[in-house]
Amino acid sequence: MDGSSGPLSVAYDQRIRHGTSAFRRTNLALFAAGFATFGLMYCVQPLMPDFSRAFGVSAAVSSLSLSFTTGVLAVAMLFAGALSDVRGRKPIMLASLLGSSILVLLTAVAPTWGSLLVLRALLGLTLAGLPAVAMTYVSEEIHSDSLGFAMGLYIGGNAIGGMGGRLISGFAADHASWRVAVGVLGALGLVAAWLVARWLPASKFFETRRASPKALAGSFASLWRDKGLPWLFAEGFLLMGAFVTVYNYVAFRLLAPPFGLTQSHVGAIFMVYVIGVGSSTWMGSLAGRLGRDRVLWTSFVLMLAGVALTLSSSLVAIVAGIALLTFGFFGGHSIASSWVGRRAGIAKAHGSSLYLFSYYMGSSIAGSVGGLAWTRWGWPGVAVYVSVLVLVGLAIALKLRTLPDTTLSPVGPEAAV
Repeated sequence: MDGSSGPLSVAYDQRIRHGTSAFRRTNLALFAAGFATFGLMYCVQPLMPDFSRAFGVSAAVSSLSLSFTTGVLAVAMLFAGALSDVRGRKPIMLASLLGSSILVLLTAVAPTWGSLLVLRALLGLTLAGLPAVAMTYVSEEIHSDSLGFAMGLYIGGNAIGGMGGRLISGFAADHASWRVAVGVLGALGLVAAWLVARWLPASKFFETRRASPKALAGSFASLWRDKGLPWLFAEGFLLMGAFVTVYNYVAFRLLAPPFGLTQSHVGAIFMVYVIGVGSSTWMGSLAGRLGRDRVLWTSFVLMLAGVALTLSSSLVAIVAGIALLTFGFFGGHSIASSWVGRRAGIAKAHGSSLYLFSYYMGSSIAGSVGGLAWTRWGWPGVAVYVSVLVLVGLAIALKLRTLPDTTLSPVGPEAAV
């Protein structure tokens, strides 16, 4: 039978294509959703010194404003996809944006440090509904000819949102207060929710699916038995742990003498984040040509060089170091995450969930521990701590070079598809 005929191909041709008004509306909505999600998550990063002053907490404790969010997010993302299999994609994404925006607005008026942390932890729960579901929506509703472009726009929104959240909150805090800064991001989240409600088409190719807890547990367990996947999960933890530690505490250093920068200036430095958009594409393509095992280790070498540059007393060298670290991080994340999908084979959805679990746990745990290094030894302590994380990641990357490039055998509920 000709593979281009039949009811399945007719339905497939009805998926959203590039160049149509539906494609433009879909990508506008998803770009806004990605921007808001990561803006709401990371807007607190440049505000940590403000939290330390306002609530009388240490740098390590102030980092909990992000660590609580990413820690809860890591766990919630394991289940958000399964929830959307029952409730549908768009309703979960819309509820995620609305709930997250409201929680951020409430954070802007939090009276105590404890209440702020509770709200930030709840934010991790509500945020999980978007990154865990948006990519599935894109793969279901967008035609294969336009899928790469649509996915790239969504991921671009994520990256720009992470940068924009830091930039906007830093500028607003410098000219008003941290409460105004957080409130502005919450309001932008509501705008994004309105765009999703108005422009994102309802799912046409979604099918309700249910998986038993036993089957899910069996599928996750099979991934841990693979010879390579647990090491790749560890790479996600180490990459994000090193990256977020630098971004968490560099503001403390640059706001203090001898640099004495303003919040706006520190926020502007975070614009190097946009380097990651090009890095992830370029290094991912390079790994596709030369082999992931031959390229992944270079990401850690670049990050190590970047950390070394941040020890300089020159602001130019520090910014260059942050840029180099950012380039290496995004490249490494792109390679490791795609390698997980390749090794997991038919169980790639669960493999990606476990990778993201480890990735965000790196932010939550390693990012907070870095605050102890800052409190006790200042920036040299942070640099040593991050260097250790990167060196462990480099050792694992070199170990992965000896791993056969095979995929996991089908196991669990996905194997029956």
